[in-house]
Amino acid sequence: MNKDLIAIFEYLERERGINRDIVIAAIKESLDAAAKKSVVDAQNVRVEISSKTGIMEVFCDKTCVEKVKRPIREISLKEARTLNPDVQIGDVLSVAVTPRDFGRIAAQKARQIISQKLRGAERDVIYEEYRHRIGELISGTVKRIGRGNTLIVDLGKVEGIIPPRNFPITEKYHIGDKVVALLAEVRDTDMGGAEVVLSRSSPDFVRQLFLQEVPEISDGIVAIEKIVREPGYRTKIIVRTADLKVDPVGACIGMRGIRVKNICRELGGEKIDIVPYSVDRMDLLSNAMSPIEIRYFRESEDGGNIFIVVDDDNFAAAIGKRGLNVRLMGQLLGAELAVQKLGDFQRIQALERANLAASEDPRLDAALSTLEGVSSLVIDQLISEGFDTWRKVLAATSEQLSAIPGVSAEMAEKLLEQIRKGISS
Repeated sequence: MNKDLIAIFEYLERERGINRDIVIAAIKESLDAAAKKSVVDAQNVRVEISSKTGIMEVFCDKTCVEKVKRPIREISLKEARTLNPDVQIGDVLSVAVTPRDFGRIAAQKARQIISQKLRGAERDVIYEEYRHRIGELISGTVKRIGRGNTLIVDLGKVEGIIPPRNFPITEKYHIGDKVVALLAEVRDTDMGGAEVVLSRSSPDFVRQLFLQEVPEISDGIVAIEKIVREPGYRTKIIVRTADLKVDPVGACIGMRGIRVKNICRELGGEKIDIVPYSVDRMDLLSNAMSPIEIRYFRESEDGGNIFIVVDDDNFAAAIGKRGLNVRLMGQLLGAELAVQKLGDFQRIQALERANLAASEDPRLDAALSTLEGVSSLVIDQLISEGFDTWRKVLAATSEQLSAIPGVSAEMAEKLLEQIRKGISS
């Protein structure tokens, strides 16, 4: 035990930076209580531990007497003088009274204290080294795969963990694999230690990869406005710049796409869409949808819902596999996004226009020039084509209206909306 204890003291000092006097003091404090229980009725019971030899002994005070009546508190003059030749009757000596089984108790207590000190020291190391690096990229090696498929990553002095929720389900790991991840947090454990939590599924992981790969971003010339992500499948990122000479999308893509390819490779082939920023949500959505053309756009008053129409051939691409594309675009805009085929939209419009046109409401026979909320140029264009009343506009087919210059699917919807308002007011 003594040699083992000295070896542990040396290891703690050398590898963990824990002074052996601190560990000895903690073990001694714990053993003092155990010693008092083992040596009943003794005076000033205490434990002494040699920092050089690791030997542990229990001492108590005994009074030197001529004739011993209470052995636990008294010592004969003859015996006392073997310890101190100058002792006199009535003097108090410190005498070793180590119980027979105290070595077992001491070893158990020492192990407990050393474990606590190790956890505390490791926690201090973790906090000291990693708490200021939260949000940075960090690399390590998969050391083992723990319970629930949690990855235990060797970071050098300490281990990090990547819970299953923190890496894409498309990624598979084996012991010995190199891994780069975002330092997400440093948190306390139930055992009194601390652990480094890493993530490869966070949007900030992608942000840091761009920061590392694109100098214009690290220099502040190009800024990442927003990132949304379905880990393992697709990421959409909005970028902007105040420098008119810089193309923010081109800067992120790099010459022959080398920059974004490097990031995609690190993400295991995850697709990345880079969108130029616009303050106008319609323009921003058009940028995000490109090359798909938006035929009609409508936004709710609170901005929480957006409805768009695309050509029938582009509908599947706009929605994406399992609705992924439209879901991410909705997150990008901070709204619920609904997409409809142009054919379905036109049929619904035509049906509503026909129902309204069949109405006997005399207001529908009013001159088209009285319709509010529509450009006078569009009104003049419609009148020149023979649609000079509200009813005639409603009776026209989608093909007839879209053939008129300046009348798009969006304008046809606006005409219908203004006529609805007109007859409901």
